[in-house]
Amino acid sequence: FRNSALGLATITLGAGLSLIPSAQAEEKASNTATTAVENLPEIEAELTLAPNVPKPLERNYPAKVVVKLTALEQIMDLMDGVQFKFWTLNGGVPAPFIRVREGDIVEVQLSNSAASMMEHSLDFHAASAPMGGAEASATAPTRTSTFQFKAIHAGLYLYHCGSQPVAVHLAKGMYGLILVEPKEGLPKVDREYYIMQSEFYTRGDFGAPGLQPFSMQKALAERPDYVLFNGKVGALMDKNALRAKTGEKLRFFVGNAGPNLASSFHIIGSIFHNLYVEGGTLINHNVQTTLIPSGGVFIGETQINVPGTYVLMDHSIFRAASKGTMGQLIVSGEADPEIYSGKLSDTPFKEANPQKPQPVPYEIEGHGSMMMGGGEHSMDGASGATNKK
Repeated sequence: FRNSALGLATITLGAGLSLIPSAQAEEKASNTATTAVENLPEIEAELTLAPNVPKPLERNYPAKVVVKLTALEQIMDLMDGVQFKFWTLNGGVPAPFIRVREGDIVEVQLSNSAASMMEHSLDFHAASAPMGGAEASATAPTRTSTFQFKAIHAGLYLYHCGSQPVAVHLAKGMYGLILVEPKEGLPKVDREYYIMQSEFYTRGDFGAPGLQPFSMQKALAERPDYVLFNGKVGALMDKNALRAKTGEKLRFFVGNAGPNLASSFHIIGSIFHNLYVEGGTLINHNVQTTLIPSGGVFIGETQINVPGTYVLMDHSIFRAASKGTMGQLIVSGEADPEIYSGKLSDTPFKEANPQKPQPVPYEIEGHGSMMMGGGEHSMDGASGATNKK
């Protein structure tokens, strides 16, 4: 026993002594890291609201990038005639697009408006940190919290409110994308677009007028009334459509905030020549439709050589038809008949044994209500575009 006790004391003492240089080393490393951050040039991040994207980065060195975000709870239009109490960052749904470089130190300054009724925080999927920084950024109304993380891994990442209940904060609109550009940058393109898909759960059905409260019952049942691009019905339609010219190289940064459903993102009449799978470094080619999990992203690049209106949609297609998951890309330029002829003829069909139509009661009315665009639009037919009745 005596020998055992002595042995234990020796081990304990040895352990205590070994901690001294270790602690000194950790303190020295911490001071070195702090000095390194202090020596970085400080840049305030360019932040843009969807569908706009900040300019590509031209610097070839790391920096301390300051990101200033403000939580605002405000009533805004979900569609014309329908309002919803959104929880936003910088007043936008989705939140601003953030663009940094691999190796940057990202300093996040989250302020919470005095008009807020909730605590808010931020979970950055790009941050290698507990809860993505949500604990460090927990911010009560009238307060500002600051924390930093190093952008270690290049890629496209989601960020969102990390306060409880997280699912409700997501369902109310608190999410955005951050791009960590690789050190060598991304290949040059002519245009870039920012699109976020998400769901909204309201007490009234799709299109029910007035201020619509959030429905927890529908959210738990995963039955959204709205599945939208960029937080509003028609956010990418008609006068809000994306624009491009034939022959331009286009890049799409697309995320799916959920909070429940996966997305089957598709552009009618185009494919993604290059697709960064789930926003990482794996690149796939010639992809027609790509799956985006809830909380996931992708980067897609394409080039369109035929002018016209191209429909962006979730190919879980009843959502597009009845819940608002549609957008438009209007491409202008010269026609190219070698690629696409358009309709060449329209002649009578001489059927050998023509049959009479066999209508089923109530089906015709149902089909009419499912026209693309939720009944507000009808299919063009020639181009895949939608025109208002």
